Amino acid sequence: MMDEARWIGTTLAAARPQALAALLRYFRDLDLAEEAFQEACLRALRTWPQNGPPRDATAWLIFVGRNVALDTVRRRAKLTELPPEEALSDTQDTEAEIAERIDGAHYRDDVLRLLFICCHPDLPATQQIALALRIVSGLSVRQIARAFLVSEAAMEQRITRAKARIAKAQSGDGGVPFEAPGAVERAERLGVVAAMIYLVFNEGYSAAGDASAARAPLCEEAIRLARLLLRLFQAEPEIMGLTALMLLQHARARARFDKEGAVILLDSQDRELWNRPMIGEGLALLDKAVRHRRPGPYQLQAAIAALHARAKGPEDTDWAQIDLLYGTLEFLQPSPVVTLNRAVAISKLRGPEAALAMVEPLGDRLTGYFHYHGVRGALLMQLGRTSEARDDFMTAISLATTAADAAHIRTHLDGLK
Repeated sequence: MMDEARWIGTTLAAARPQALAALLRYFRDLDLAEEAFQEACLRALRTWPQNGPPRDATAWLIFVGRNVALDTVRRRAKLTELPPEEALSDTQDTEAEIAERIDGAHYRDDVLRLLFICCHPDLPATQQIALALRIVSGLSVRQIARAFLVSEAAMEQRITRAKARIAKAQSGDGGVPFEAPGAVERAERLGVVAAMIYLVFNEGYSAAGDASAARAPLCEEAIRLARLLLRLFQAEPEIMGLTALMLLQHARARARFDKEGAVILLDSQDRELWNRPMIGEGLALLDKAVRHRRPGPYQLQAAIAALHARAKGPEDTDWAQIDLLYGTLEFLQPSPVVTLNRAVAISKLRGPEAALAMVEPLGDRLTGYFHYHGVRGALLMQLGRTSEARDDFMTAISLATTAADAAHIRTHLDGLK
């Protein structure tokens, strides 16, 4: 029973971007689309355990959500004063037209369009990202607030303001339009849209254990969206790099957790389980991007993933090249997280003491970051500083967002004993 409930929950989460985007496209009302989707989810929870899951969960949710939204529109219409009789026309059935458009729509392309709407330049950057995480990825307000290090109330206001700006388009008050942007606007928003796609990917990729397989559709959806972007921007090396990065990361999905859902680190993964065709596609895209001689953060991250993918075993990994790539990434996109990742490469090259020297200055900025305490604890453990390592591991467990991550850190604690 628990497995069934977990499967339904993860399926609904994975279908959210496509279903909500389709409902928004046709009803042009964010609140109405969200309400309709939530009601469709409730009906799925009631009917799927009895009748079995539908072949296409997303299509089912769109169809049910469509009916819910149409009922809401009808109720609202009864409370709305009719226009003058001479303004009425019986030559068009608008409701039937809406239903037909939803039933016959290629709704799988709606998410990309929704991303461009969320990334409208009239919205502040913080509202763009928050709205996309809420609408496209389906993260809760609490999760988004924690990611931005602000209160839930502040984040709720931020998202509400963004929705209000978009809703103004309905009344012609200069709000953000629902229409897909033209070529110039797409180019201007490309960087933010690419970031949103990678966030959708990470939402699926970061799921642990049993949830990772069920959340895989989010990774696949992000890769599909990146391919759509490549059709629009065929000569853009960073979009090639983004697509390559996601392919190379997703290729390891089957090897990242054991049968009990425990984390398997990269060095311990069974590389026979890696998806070699997917790796081949990612490497080819990366090679194509590099030939443009315009390096960017996604290309550099993809190049690091490629070095891991090309290594026959952990001992064959070119850590010196990975260190150089992280150094370049630090220059292009300075970040304490990039430095933390580089420290792992340094630990392989020059030992835990040199790596710890890089990690220590990051404490003020990464004090609430799970991986900082995990890495620092592992380095301290290698140096025999068990008491300090234990403190970092305990902090890491308190910050873990998944049971698998917490369990992995507990194995280190057991090792200290």
